[in-house]
Amino acid sequence: MAGEEGLFEIEEWLRWERKRARTRRRTQEDRKVEEYVFDIPTLECLYKLAKRRIITAMGGPVSTGKEANVFHALSDKSVTGMKEIAVKIYKIETSTFDAMHEYIIGDPRFENIKKNKRSMVFAWTKKEFRNLKRAADAGVRVPKPVAADRNVLVMEFIGVDGVPEPLLREVANDIDKADAKRIFKDLVSYMRLLYNGARLVHADLSEFNIMAEGYIESENIRPVLIDFGQAVLLSHPNAEAFLRRDVRNVATFFKKLSVQCSEDEILRLVENGGRKETGRGR
Repeated sequence: MAGEEGLFEIEEWLRWERKRARTRRRTQEDRKVEEYVFDIPTLECLYKLAKRRIITAMGGPVSTGKEANVFHALSDKSVTGMKEIAVKIYKIETSTFDAMHEYIIGDPRFENIKKNKRSMVFAWTKKEFRNLKRAADAGVRVPKPVAADRNVLVMEFIGVDGVPEPLLREVANDIDKADAKRIFKDLVSYMRLLYNGARLVHADLSEFNIMAEGYIESENIRPVLIDFGQAVLLSHPNAEAFLRRDVRNVATFFKKLSVQCSEDEILRLVENGGRKETGRGR
């Protein structure tokens, strides 16, 4: 949502959404908009975040998907250190349980969770928060995590005045060879920091999960890695396979931009200095 037009003060917004959640009928028209309507527990979670001034106003969705919607919102800067935030709300009913299970199984941080959809989604939200924090602490450019509760994740908004920065795939035609080389170098550096510093593998890295920070204001593009729910510790049994897939995706994309690179070379650069995770994760 561009600017502050249409942003609702959070308490007004919550009252409106709570009324819709309680009174709506499941008509065909309702099902069309249901992805924007929240259940009562989610609204109560948002209300708690509002009471803490983490969220002060809510806008519309800037990204929608089968498993989650991301909303632009405002925050009390004295509380979070930022005015604009992103509120990611996972959909419990439509989330893919089996897909999530593959990335959570084997993670010692979540070995005791219940095997039901609600528990899995709550764990996934917490997992993304922790992964973002580990990545940020290691120096990887990611949206800075702010808070996580139930199926709601609050983090830094990557954009300007409510307009999100585009994904790398969306601006590929605007990137010349020199810029492509620079972005590639930055990205591989972040992959190495993620591997050696955060002890993580993204596990779904591609031009679909990298934002082009700086594009809106015509600055040099800086890659921002997003969507860390599926990221795994190096101790995960499939970590090596996931890393090779990430490397393959990156090499394929940048070769299209005339960057000379090979999967083996990227893998060597990423793993240089790395060692297997031996302890329990945070």
